[in-house]
Amino acid sequence: MPGTASPYADTQDMYALHTMFRREFALLPGLVRGVAAKDEERARAVADHVRLLTLILHNHHMAEDTYLWPPLLKRAPRDVDPVVTLLEGQHDRLDLLLKSVDTRVDGWADSADSADGEALAATLQRLAAGIYEHMDLEEKLALPLIERHVLATEWDAMAAEAQAEFPPDAVPVIVGMVAYESGLDFLPPEAREALAEIAPKAYAAYSEHIYGTATPPRSTEVGLGTPYVGPLNGASWE
Repeated sequence: MPGTASPYADTQDMYALHTMFRREFALLPGLVRGVAAKDEERARAVADHVRLLTLILHNHHMAEDTYLWPPLLKRAPRDVDPVVTLLEGQHDRLDLLLKSVDTRVDGWADSADSADGEALAATLQRLAAGIYEHMDLEEKLALPLIERHVLATEWDAMAAEAQAEFPPDAVPVIVGMVAYESGLDFLPPEAREALAEIAPKAYAAYSEHIYGTATPPRSTEVGLGTPYVGPLNGASWE
């Protein structure tokens, strides 16, 4: 019927989130490499930033595993199964990299040792490459299917699950981080109104602390092969 809202997921907020992930993870290797040896205060600040981003990504993937892939496997045509299997497998491999980052970042935060920092940066470089590949495939292969087979209520439950473990004081920063390039349209109207002024200011202040500027490079300026991430020299991120 004309004017009837679709019962299925509106995936536009996922594109905004992916833009944030691409930008922030692409910038991490350079951030770590930019910390001077034995500058423990700066290493701890960057390490906390790494931990925040890995928490967001881990929660996001866990929620997708719970709320997106099962409905697709149940409702979509059987020829979709290889797509879901591919994306689930990438989640597993990204999770291994996230665990490696978690281990390395703790050691580096304690030592601010240059060798530890380089090992962490190299792992973050592989993680960024994996994120780019995974999110490109997800946008091309999965999101169009989700819009036809996953209910809006399931999509909302996925978003709520992903956000459940965020530290409350970090929420304005995280929202501002996503809104930096995409605006606030990804939020429900009531949240948009509440965070319209707070979130951009929170992220600007956070960026000054982490990047030394309120306007860090955008996703169009970073990526594989750029000075921010650098080439993988033919090696696979997996």
